[in-house]
Amino acid sequence: MATQPPIERFLAQLSVERQASPHTLDAYQRDLAALNTWLNERDLLTLRSDDVRAFIASEHRRGLSAKSLQRRLSACRGLFRWLLKEGALANNPCAGVRAPKAPRKLPQVLDVDEAVKLVELPTDAPLGLRDHALLELFYSSGLRVSEVCTLRWRDLDFEQSLVSVLGKGNKQRIVPVGSHARRALLELRQSAHPASDAFVFPGRTDKPISSRAIQLRIKQLAFRQGVHKRIHPHLLRHSFASHMLESSGDLRGVQELLGHADISTTQIYTHLDFQHLAKVYDAAHPRAKRKS
Repeated sequence: MATQPPIERFLAQLSVERQASPHTLDAYQRDLAALNTWLNERDLLTLRSDDVRAFIASEHRRGLSAKSLQRRLSACRGLFRWLLKEGALANNPCAGVRAPKAPRKLPQVLDVDEAVKLVELPTDAPLGLRDHALLELFYSSGLRVSEVCTLRWRDLDFEQSLVSVLGKGNKQRIVPVGSHARRALLELRQSAHPASDAFVFPGRTDKPISSRAIQLRIKQLAFRQGVHKRIHPHLLRHSFASHMLESSGDLRGVQELLGHADISTTQIYTHLDFQHLAKVYDAAHPRAKRKS
């Protein structure tokens, strides 16, 4: 029986041992398939740092963005770290190799008035109670769309106004639920009389609603409410984080609410807050007008 290639073995352990999400697995597969194509039957285990640099350079010449090159290199690092741990390599060929820096884009957010306009849906329409609860929960607690999809009624503590979610890396966190979201969820529960282990937002066959279905629905609801931005679930998460930081100034607290492993991920919202302050200053101070 032929030995399974290193890349296939690495992807298998990502799936089984580390229980990586389908999205993560798909990204690793694409990036490592590009490496495999570039190898052109050369033995992966013979690569050196210069070879990895040559691979990244060739992908750059093909027109890949700095962000995509960073992801390619990240996948390579993961693969070679695992091979090193398995004893298949003596040295990591990714050591010292850097991808070009990508310009960091600030995420778009809703201002408070836009957020309130979006979530204050009429509940008498078909699916009105569900849609209202969905939007209120996103903006109230800053959950990821994957966390909302798999949420069950037993995960909600209405007495304490808390929700327990399983985030990235199977890490559990408990997040407050705002009073408007709590009321909307209670109304939804009273109308549906669900079992405690039922999904809060089920799909058509009692399975969880898909992230794609939520994305499309939020886009429709935003248009209906007259909010003319490209609205998607992660925009509501960005808005939650930005508004929380603007009100509290507590970066570490916002990090915990969002479930970020690294505070540097959360720090982007400090730039958003500065943007807001700069606009207020420019609009209010008589000597702050800047040349366009």
